[in-house]
Order: sequence, then structure tokens, then C-alpha cells
Amino acid sequence: MYRTNCSSYLHKLFSWCSVMALLSRMKNVKKLHYSLLLVLVHVCFVATQADYAPFFYDNGHYSSNGNLALFSLSEDTPVGTQIYALNGTDPEGQEVRYGLNFEPGAKEYFRVEPKSGNITLVEELDREILDSIEVLVSITDGRNKVTEKVTVFVMDANDERPVFKNLPSLLDVPENSESGSSIYKVLAVDRDTGSGGSVTFYLQTNGQSSKFAIDRHSGVLRIKPGEMLDYERSTTHFITVVAKDGGGNYNGKEQVMSSSATLTINVIDTQDTPPIFVGTPYFGYVYEVSVPGSEIFTVFAKDGDLGIPKPIHYSLENGTDGVFGINKTSGVISLLTYPIYLKREIFNMKVKASEVSPEGNLMDYEVTTVVIRVVDLNNHPPTFYGENGPQNMFEMTMYEHPPEGEIIRGLKITVNDSDQGSNAKFNIRLIGPGRMLRVVPQTVLNEAQVTILVEDSADMDYEKYHFLTFKLLAVEIDTPERFSATADIVIHLLDTNDNAPKFSSDYYIARIPENSPGGSNVVSVTATDPDSGFWGEVKYSIYGSGADLFLIHSASGIIYTQQWASLDAEVKSKYNFYVKAEDTEGKYSLAEVFVTVLDLNDHPPEFNENFLEKTMIIGALVKIEAQDDDAEGPNNVIEYSIMKTDPENIFDINADTGEIKLKSYIKSMDIIQNITKQKDCSWSVVVQAQDRGSPSFSTTTVVKIDITEATQLRGGPLASFFMQSRDKPLHILGMIAGVISLMVMVTVFISTIMFMRNKKSNRILPHRRIRRRNKPPVTFKFPNPGKKFLVQEPEVMVVDKFNCNNCIMVSGHPRPPNHNVNVVTGHNWSPNHNVSMVSGRHWRPPPPPDAPALPPLLPGGRPGDRQWVVPTVLGTVAQIKPKRNRNIPVDSMNVALVSELKMRLDQRRLANCS
Repeated sequence: MYRTNCSSYLHKLFSWCSVMALLSRMKNVKKLHYSLLLVLVHVCFVATQADYAPFFYDNGHYSSNGNLALFSLSEDTPVGTQIYALNGTDPEGQEVRYGLNFEPGAKEYFRVEPKSGNITLVEELDREILDSIEVLVSITDGRNKVTEKVTVFVMDANDERPVFKNLPSLLDVPENSESGSSIYKVLAVDRDTGSGGSVTFYLQTNGQSSKFAIDRHSGVLRIKPGEMLDYERSTTHFITVVAKDGGGNYNGKEQVMSSSATLTINVIDTQDTPPIFVGTPYFGYVYEVSVPGSEIFTVFAKDGDLGIPKPIHYSLENGTDGVFGINKTSGVISLLTYPIYLKREIFNMKVKASEVSPEGNLMDYEVTTVVIRVVDLNNHPPTFYGENGPQNMFEMTMYEHPPEGEIIRGLKITVNDSDQGSNAKFNIRLIGPGRMLRVVPQTVLNEAQVTILVEDSADMDYEKYHFLTFKLLAVEIDTPERFSATADIVIHLLDTNDNAPKFSSDYYIARIPENSPGGSNVVSVTATDPDSGFWGEVKYSIYGSGADLFLIHSASGIIYTQQWASLDAEVKSKYNFYVKAEDTEGKYSLAEVFVTVLDLNDHPPEFNENFLEKTMIIGALVKIEAQDDDAEGPNNVIEYSIMKTDPENIFDINADTGEIKLKSYIKSMDIIQNITKQKDCSWSVVVQAQDRGSPSFSTTTVVKIDITEATQLRGGPLASFFMQSRDKPLHILGMIAGVISLMVMVTVFISTIMFMRNKKSNRILPHRRIRRRNKPPVTFKFPNPGKKFLVQEPEVMVVDKFNCNNCIMVSGHPRPPNHNVNVVTGHNWSPNHNVSMVSGRHWRPPPPPDAPALPPLLPGGRPGDRQWVVPTVLGTVAQIKPKRNRNIPVDSMNVALVSELKMRLDQRRLANCS
């Protein structure tokens, strides 16, 4: 390997050349000069061809590229991940390639891409198996190769569960172990490092209380403070211990891993419980037939410590009077004398049970009481009696559903027990289906009459049970023998009409074609009556508004059409009526029948006329319509088509609506003139209307279409509308009616507004009554102050009230404005601004005004003609309450129009009067 710089070789070369140049001056060394010169040139050439080895960059162990030295990798890195990139260079700039090898026999975990140097993980890592990997990395430029041995460290991930060292296990613990004492130490290890290798312990209780606790760090298992083990309550405890690590990173997520194991604790019994008597309290009986040595009763006790039970020793303490004895090992109490020598009827004896140690010593003991009763012998069981003596079977027949609480009188039962006292006391029970019957009395002493009552009448149904079987049971109460007796009771039920017929459905849906002939079947209804015999016979009938066209067979329930019935879906397609199912006694039920008449395509489409005339404006549509009397689609859905036109390809028609229009290229009359030589621009089009039924029907009509341009119609849109609707008079009448209705509504609206406006201003529309008289007008005489005001004519005088130039004329007398004047005979003229005139009443008026002047003559009038009387307002005008001053705008134009209108009305009235 050459480590010398090329420049040093050149420098030496030039030095040798200089020496050779000096020697060349010498003649004798001329040949030597040339030889040395050739040697130096060769050496220079060799020096210029020197090659240096490539090398790796050392970027440190935190870098992801370099020579892989001290690189660390997590053990949970997925296989196939690019983990590193080898990076180096060649001093001469030659292309380098990378290599990666392992020691012989070692597992190859990585693979390198020679050109890029990218290293890929090809085997799974496990730090717990191998925590470092030695790798030989190499770099070469083709001539020189550099190899380095590096170490890759495998970093830990939390992928290991804690492992128990001493679980599962079986542990024996004495039951007298102290509360809080340590009984076991659980060991578990986790091969992970850091927090993932730390282990804590827990007990899994599943929500149940436990007598044990564990130290979470040390794993020491203890009995909880305040808790004690008890062999007699529980001999075995199963404890589930959970070991959990501290958690750590795994595949980019925080992961906590745990393991569980079971520790079985057997509780060892110790001597801490006295004997226990089994089956207390104890009662024994001495009967009249007992003899000495007879076994009266046996007591039994066992060691309270169940682990290693000890023998029991029995003894009698007191209360025996020397007439009873007990076997010390078996606990059998026996009679020592005859019952006739017993002085008491009841004996309360104390029996002692003691534990016997292996050495034969008596240890812990327990005492119980045994009650011995001297009784007569119970040798007679209860017995049921009928009318003819003892009997164990009773039968009867009755109708179903008897009244609740009724006594079943067909059964005569007596029960008797010949024993005396408590031996003759027994209970009676009735056992059978449901709670249909109950028995009284339920407790009997010696003898009683048995009575059976109905409790659930609804369940005694003939349709459910044709007969009922009950068991009558008598059992002694206070006797050890518990003698008993039974008797069977069989009740045969008779049917009654207790059910109405019931349809199989609440409603029936039927469909029938409209061309069905009379007598066709529609639907069959079914009703059943669970009653038997003639009560179960069902008769059908129909009724309702839709039942006129149908009949029903009274026995079979088949509904069919009347012979004369003709169903037409176009006339009526839906029928519904009720069907009635009735039994022989009139009990019935109803169901509803819905009949749909299926429409058939039996009507072809029809035009109103066979020849139609239409006027078409260029750019507008002409619509034709045909009617199909079929009831429903697709039989009444019509398609339109053009069958013939001359010339062709002029019109298009909408198949659904029947709208005819010109082709899109026909936009003026000039184009039409180019198509045909006819001057009237009229075409006859044959249009076909065809329904979509099966089979399909069609009809045709000839439509004569006159084509014109929109500008030829005068009168604007209204004329166009009338032109287009000339064949539809109903459309024209509808438009006229709409216009008239709109005008009426506007008039009513304006009148309402005017009325409300006048009402707010306290105006009253006048009710005028004009009377023409041939008599001269009535004149008034105004008396002096203090005299009566009299009217010469007693009749009612009509005085007109009108407003003219802010003055009010009352019978020719002017008055100031804003004064209400009512002139009616019989009313007084009040001194205020409201004036009334009353005939025959006294009133003191203020000084009378000047005599009123007569109204001027009407235009064209003659002296002597009757004066024109102005109509007045009849009624009383309420006094106007003072209102606040408001600036109400006044429309001067409206005032002027109203004044002019009034003037013209006055002139017309004057002309009529003249």
C-alpha cells in the first residue's frame, strides 16, 4: 500500500533530472545519462500510478450512517426495516461498494445493499437471547478493501411477561395462625430492563372479600389484620396472584404486561371447637306397648374440629328419674322399665357429649336437651268415608263454569281418625290442576265433614278439560308416624254455550277481476266455535253498505257475487263490508272484508272529437288530450304519437302530455313557405293515442293545425291567450270568472277600509228617507223667552242635515259648524250644542235667532212649487269625546274629488225632482 504523496515523487524526479543535466555536460557519461534518464522516467510513471484505500466516515454512535460502530437497535424493530446506511469514500474518488459479514457460525441478522450501503434487518431480535451483535463491515474501491469489526447493541423493549418462580403452589396453613402473620413469599422475575423489568404483585379478588393481602413490592403474603382462618367454615382457599411489570415501550406504544398464577391454601384443623349435636332439638316418645330395653331415641354429635375428628362419649346428666339409659358410644337412649311405672308424662333430659383424646381423656364437651313424651300408641290412620262406608274414589258430573264460591253438593265426604288427642289431629289438602277448587276445613281433630268450594270458575272449562281429577290428602300433624290417607275425586264436566264463534282473521282481503261473471267466488272466511254439539254450529251472514253485490253461503262461509252483479272498476273499485259468524244462541263475532275490483283494459282512449282544429303560434305548443275510462294504470296511461303528416318531419309530439310543436329548425313563416307551397299554412296531422294496458287499445284523430306568427295577433297577450284557448271555452270562462272575483275582492277590501276609517273618525253613514208631500213645508214659530215652543203641525217633520261650506242648515237656519242637530217631533231643543225638538213640552230656550230665510228656488223652478226637502239622519248621534290634537295628514285631492262627486249627486237629485 502506497502512503507517499505523488508530489514528492515528482519533486525527486525533477531533482534527478537536474543532476543528469549536469552530468550530461561531461562527454564520458553521455551514455550513462540516457540510461539513468530512462530509469527515472519509469520510476515517475510508477509513482503516478499509486492507489490509496477507501475508508469509512466515523459519525458517532448516534448517527444513522457511517461505519455502524456502537450502533444501537431496539429489539422490537420489525423485520425488513432499513436501520442504517454505511457511508465512506475513496481518496481518488473511485466508486465504492459496501459489504457486511458475520463470524462463522453466527446468525446473520442484517443485509447490506452494496451500492447504497443501506442495511436492512432480516431476522427478529431478542435482547434476552442476544444483547449485542458483532458485524464485519467492509468498503472497497475495486482494488483495495477495508474491513472493520463493529458491535451493534440490541436495546430492550417491554416484550416479556413476569414469570413466577414458585407458583402455582400448594400451601398448608394452620387455622390458628395469627392475624397479620406472613405465610408465603411469592417470587417473580421479568427479563426486561428498566421499568419493564420491575415487578409488583396484586391479589385478584373478583369483587369478593379475601382473608389475605400481599405486599406489592416484596411479594410477601399475609393474613389480613383482623381476619382469622377457620377450618370449620372453609378448608381451602384459592388465591390468584397477579404479577405486573412497570410498563415500557413496545412497537411505539406504552405496554404493561402481567401474569397470574394460583396459590392453593389448605387450612389445617386444630383443636378449637367443642362437639356439635346434629338434628337438634330432640324429641322422643314412649308408647304404651314399649318394653324395657326399647330404644326411645338416638342422639348424634360430632367433633367440631373436622380435620381429624375425635371419638365422642355420651352420658346422661339429669332428668332421667332412673328410668332411661344411654349407650356411651352410640348415643342410643333406651327405656329401663315398663311405661306403667313412669310417673311423668314429659321428661327433659340433659345429654352430654365429650371429645375423647388419643390417651382416653375426656376433653371439650357440649350439652343438649332431649324431650321424651309418654303417649298413647298412634295406630289408626285417617280414613275417608262416603255414604256407604270407607271409600277412596268419589265421582260426580257438573256443568262447566259453576259460580265461584259455590259448594259442590254432589260430593258427600267424611274424614275420621280413631286416635285420641294429638294423634287424631291432621291436615286436609286438595291436590289437582290449577286452583279451581279448595277444601274446608283444612285442619281436623278426630272427625269432620269435607266441603269443596269453587275457587276459579274460569279455569273449569269443558274445552280444556272434559273431566278433572283431584287427590284429597289427609296427613297427621303431630305424630312421628305421620299417617296419611288419600281419596280420588273425579268431576265430569258438561259443556255449555260459553264461547262465541271466532274468525281466523280480523279482516279478509280479496281481489276479483272486473269482468268476473255473476256467482264468482270472492273469498272464503272461516270461523270456529269451540263449543260442542249444536252450540258449535256456525252460521255466516254479511251486511254493510258494500255488501249489496255479494252473497255468502251460510254454512261454508264462501263469499261470491250476486248472479246479476256486474263489477266495474271504473265505477267502483273498492268494497268493504262485515261478515258475521253466529251460533245457535246468537253469540257472534265480526270480521271485515275488503274487496278490490281489479281493473282490466276494457276501454280504449277517446278524443273529444274525431277532427280537431288548432292554431299554432311559431315557438308555442298545441296540446291535444284523450281520455281513457279505465280505473288505474297502466290501463289508463296514454302515449301519443304522430301517425301521418304531409310533409313529414315537421312536427314533434310529447308522448306523455300530447303537446305538439314544430321542429326546432322551423322558426319563421319563411321556412314554412319554403317547405310547402300552400298559402294558408295549414296541415292535417293524424295523431294516435294508445294506452299501456294488455292488450293495448288505441284510437286516432285528425288535427288540423293553422300556423301563424305571434306578430299577426293583435291585442297583446290576452289575444294570444284567447287564440290558443278558442277550443277550450272552459279555460276562457275560468279566466273571466277569476278576473271578476279579483275585482269583487278588491272592491270589498276598499269598502272595508273606508268603513273602518269612517268608524275611527266617529262618522255615521246616513240612512236617508226622502218623503215628498203635496202639503206646504212645515213652518216653525219661535216664541219669546219664557214661553212654550209649539209646532203647528203635529206630524213628524223630516229635516235634512247636510254640510255645505262648513255650515249646517236646519230647516233653512244656518248654524255654526261642529254642532249636532236632531230635529224630531217630540224632543226638546237642549241649550247645549245638541238640539232636539219635542212637541207639547215646556222648555226655556235662549233668545231665538233671526228668522230663517227660505231656501232659494231650484234651477228651472217656478214660484209656488213645493220646496225641496233635504234628507236628514234618523237616530241619535253620540257626543264626541275630546281627543288629543294629532297632526293627521289630509289628502286635498281626495277631498276635492269627494266634493265634486257630492255636487254631481245633488244636481242629479234636483233634476229628478224637477
